[in-house]
Amino acid sequence: MQEIIDFFLQPYAEATTLDIILEITAALFGVLSVLFAKRGNILVFPTGIISTGIYIYITYVVGYIGDFTINIYYTAMSVYGWVLWSNIAQEDQLKISWSETKDWLWTIGIFLFTMAFVIGVYIYFDKFEDWTNYFDVLTTGLAFGSMWLMAKKKVENWLGWIITNIISAPLYFAKGLGFTGIQFIIFLILAVQGYQLWKNAVGKSKVA
Repeated sequence: MQEIIDFFLQPYAEATTLDIILEITAALFGVLSVLFAKRGNILVFPTGIISTGIYIYITYVVGYIGDFTINIYYTAMSVYGWVLWSNIAQEDQLKISWSETKDWLWTIGIFLFTMAFVIGVYIYFDKFEDWTNYFDVLTTGLAFGSMWLMAKKKVENWLGWIITNIISAPLYFAKGLGFTGIQFIIFLILAVQGYQLWKNAVGKSKVA
């Protein structure tokens, strides 16, 4: 038990109080954001922006290029999704639905482009230093595609998040961000619940 506690706390030995508070705050707002997403509540976006905004700073400081890039994207897509869900950009309210062929083509394109871009960034900065970088490339691509599907209120976004969270949780523990690792375990549970809720919502809509 002590070994587990030491594994969790040791990376924070040299962290400042501010750094720890910022990570905990970002994790809490991240969980809050996913709770709102599960319910299809528009507050998913402002709470998410607070979380990703803090993570932009954290990942920049520790030098995680993929995570830094992904949080910038999260923030931008949260603004985009906020506009869509607010019904400002379209006449009819955006409804939860299954992805169509064009949605999958966009998602695959975003996934592949993102991975190629992050690989290019890692190579440019000569940052392929350990095995976590390769998983970072994969999770970044998955998260970019999933975030786009969520902004479009597509049910399959949760499947993307489930895979992303399964990979990311142990990855963040390995990176020394224990509170963020716990956040992703919670994300995984909420993503499974979110998938069931959104799938049921589509079914009820068809019956109606």
